[in-house]
Amino acid sequence: MLDSLVTKILNIGGPKKLRTRENVYGYIFIFPWLFGFVVFTLGPMVLSFVTSFADYNILTIKFTGLNNYIRMFTKDQLIWTSWKNTLVYAVMNVPLVTVGGVLVAVILNRTVFGVRAFRTIYYLPSMMVGVGTYFLWMLLLNSSNGLINTILSWVGISGPSWLNDPAWSKPAIILMHIWGLGGQMLLYLARLQSIPQDYYEAARLDGGNGLQIFFRITVPMISPIIFYNLVIGIIGAFQVFQEGYIFGGSLGKPARSLLFYNLYLWNQAFTNFNTGYANAMCWFLFVVVMVATLITQKLSKKWVYEEDGSNG
Repeated sequence: MLDSLVTKILNIGGPKKLRTRENVYGYIFIFPWLFGFVVFTLGPMVLSFVTSFADYNILTIKFTGLNNYIRMFTKDQLIWTSWKNTLVYAVMNVPLVTVGGVLVAVILNRTVFGVRAFRTIYYLPSMMVGVGTYFLWMLLLNSSNGLINTILSWVGISGPSWLNDPAWSKPAIILMHIWGLGGQMLLYLARLQSIPQDYYEAARLDGGNGLQIFFRITVPMISPIIFYNLVIGIIGAFQVFQEGYIFGGSLGKPARSLLFYNLYLWNQAFTNFNTGYANAMCWFLFVVVMVATLITQKLSKKWVYEEDGSNG
């Protein structure tokens, strides 16, 4: 029945407008995805962009031109507080997690007894995602009876008030991310194990030491994975939300140190119901993330190496 329907469609418009049978079948099979994309992705994006120029609270809409963007750049001081928190978090988190993933992968790439067990143990935290992980770390970081401060007290160190001190709230979140970088480690490890051992043997014959081999062979060979994780890390850092909301509540306590941009955006949309203003914030975030990604991609040509040994 489907074959006869396709045949009729092929005969519409004369021989000059015939489409191949494969193309028609292709469009039929991808139609559910196209429908879902238009209704659930493209449609909401268009609505979000249009209402970013309006006073919109879900029930009513009143177009106000550039008022939301003018308010964002000139009148709202909290938005710059949220940007500062987000940028500080990104600058601290992305390099530490990236470098940490590389170092752990290099260590676990060695052939020693029990290394497979260590790889599994270190990867397990990355499988623990969601709110449960954050509540676990709230217990670990408790200033009075948390495990981390208890261990520090054993060596004579008075642990900080992690979640109650603005100076330590962001490092607490970063510590949690370092604990869960097993996913990045796995990608680096897979790449490390694909590097031909001839490269290392030739470098040792030429008198290269461990650091020279690491920076001249290992890092260039895994640089495509570093670039990928760097881009994903930057995008994720700009979109940080759950950590701030769970650890600091909707106000980003203590002292708004955890009031990240996405958390402030969420407050505008679902607490204050300033949906038009929140949509304007969304599109500004989109532009910032796109520019940051393009800059990272542009700079990658100087340090990312392709399979043939040339720069990317």
